[in-house]
Amino acid sequence: MYTKKIYFSGGSFHELQAVFEILTGVISVKAGYINPESQPVSYEAVEQGHVKAVMGICAEYNPKKIDVSSLLDILFSVTDPYSEHGQGNLIGPMFMCGVYNNTPEDLPQIQLHLNFMANKKNPPAVAGSNLTINDPVSDQKQRRKLCVRSEELHVFVEAEEEHQDYLKKNPTAPTYVDIQKFKNYISK
Repeated sequence: MYTKKIYFSGGSFHELQAVFEILTGVISVKAGYINPESQPVSYEAVEQGHVKAVMGICAEYNPKKIDVSSLLDILFSVTDPYSEHGQGNLIGPMFMCGVYNNTPEDLPQIQLHLNFMANKKNPPAVAGSNLTINDPVSDQKQRRKLCVRSEELHVFVEAEEEHQDYLKKNPTAPTYVDIQKFKNYISK
């Protein structure tokens, strides 16, 4: 079976792993550290700012069952792509929303999706002749600031075993995303 990988960040990698592993077409999900600037990498080192990296996931998926656009829709349904300081009460660059590609073939679809998100809910510009122009960013004050990192993946280091499937091992752990509500929603 042909599979692909894509890497996402945004808030707790524990929650992202729990969300993405229940999707049809997703084969496996690993929590880890995206593009660390130095080694060795650990949860404590990243959280305390000793190692600059982003906490995220690697999602391996079957592109015949789910595509990049659908995966991005899920990411943006459980994270806030307009938050520039992290997600919820998880503040810091290691919790920023992001998408990291490891193959150039996904880049056009990612860029198209991010462009759509940046221009979402903006009023269209109107020319002097009352002709609507499809250029919602003509007035920069109306443009929403999308705070999603979109970078090439250089390194992904799997998180320690205690952080893999964390919410399965700790079902009473508090979460920002209502995982059960999400499961119920996608099972309809």
